Amino acid sequence: MRKRLGCLHAHHSNIEYIEYAFQNIENVELVHFVDPGLIQQVSKGTDGLAFEVKEQLKWMERCDMDAILITCTNYIAVLEEELLELSIPIIKIDEPYFETICEEKQPQTILFTNPETVEGTMNRLQQYAEQHGKSIDVVAKVIDNTFELIMQGKKEAYNNAIIQTFHDIAREQRRRISAAQLSMVDAAQQFEKESASTITHPLKSLVKFVMRLIEG
Repeated sequence: MRKRLGCLHAHHSNIEYIEYAFQNIENVELVHFVDPGLIQQVSKGTDGLAFEVKEQLKWMERCDMDAILITCTNYIAVLEEELLELSIPIIKIDEPYFETICEEKQPQTILFTNPETVEGTMNRLQQYAEQHGKSIDVVAKVIDNTFELIMQGKKEAYNNAIIQTFHDIAREQRRRISAAQLSMVDAAQQFEKESASTITHPLKSLVKFVMRLIEG
């Protein structure tokens, strides 16, 4: 039986990444919900944001979804302290990503372009590692002055800035490189083609993780 996966995004640019990841999965129908207004409120620290995200998720549940995938780490962080009971699974995109990071023995540098996502993501990663009895050696680094490029639709310039940073870190450090945001996946894949290095990113283990939940 075909499953309907509702995907909540903060920006429409994330849709293509999820579509790409699931392109060969015939028994899953993707339904995308985009609310860029919520991410604007995150940057302002507006009170009541968690309520708005919860209402959006309840609305998606009423649209006959079998599961919900949240692709925005800020939305995930906002929900951390909230109780939300839905009749369907909520899948947070960073959970399979954390699982991969925690299996890595080598020291890792986790790259971000959006500074607003760093604290929430790293806090959740540490909590995940502790809950699963894992010891990780990770440092976070923001690629400055790049996130505004993707928000302005300047994708090529955005990708080039990320790829350059990948090269710089690969040259300077003997650490595994990880890209924390979906918007960084294209750059990660391009860098992998150009070099012998592997970049960890949220799409790599997502499909297997999702299918395990919705078919189990």
